[in-house]
Amino acid sequence: MASILVAYGTGEGQTAKIAERIVAALQTRGHATDGVDVGARLGGTFDVGDYDAVLVGASIHGGRHQSAVRRFVETHRDALSTRPTGFFQVCLTAASPDEERQAEAAGYVDEFVETTEWRPDRIAIFGGALRYSSYGFLKRALLKRVARDIVGDTDTTGDVEYTDWDEVERFAADFAAFVEERVGIDATKTKSQEADGD
Repeated sequence: MASILVAYGTGEGQTAKIAERIVAALQTRGHATDGVDVGARLGGTFDVGDYDAVLVGASIHGGRHQSAVRRFVETHRDALSTRPTGFFQVCLTAASPDEERQAEAAGYVDEFVETTEWRPDRIAIFGGALRYSSYGFLKRALLKRVARDIVGDTDTTGDVEYTDWDEVERFAADFAAFVEERVGIDATKTKSQEADGD
């Protein structure tokens, strides 16, 4: 069993929802996994060095990732460089079928990696969500226009989720397998030991 930290920042809750799904998937594989919203953990301390692997998640708002996530990576860059790591990004642009829009989403990751000088071992980009039910009139009108341009969707009568949950599950499984290989864990043995109560 590996100890894994899933550290993330969330703007409207979709990145937190994705992080929770990843945490659950990693725990199902037998790993001790903690999910931490680094933007909400004001004054809290934890040691990245206590974990065998770290997965970082951030969403894009106005073309930028959460500053708390950027600070987390820059603060812990040395520790991150010595263990298996991954990064997942959540943004509406990733849900577009247009190749230029998808390249734009990938560009946000490239910029983050370059400015933080961190090289995660695994990277994923997921579509986000629009929480129309929580927006005021002006924000709802603005995001309706943005959604039309990016994904062609203009229905604002309910919240819309663009996250491909199968893709999230595949990424979690891939990251878990990568960590197991890097830290020398036999996943089959771990699962059979748990089944036997060992």
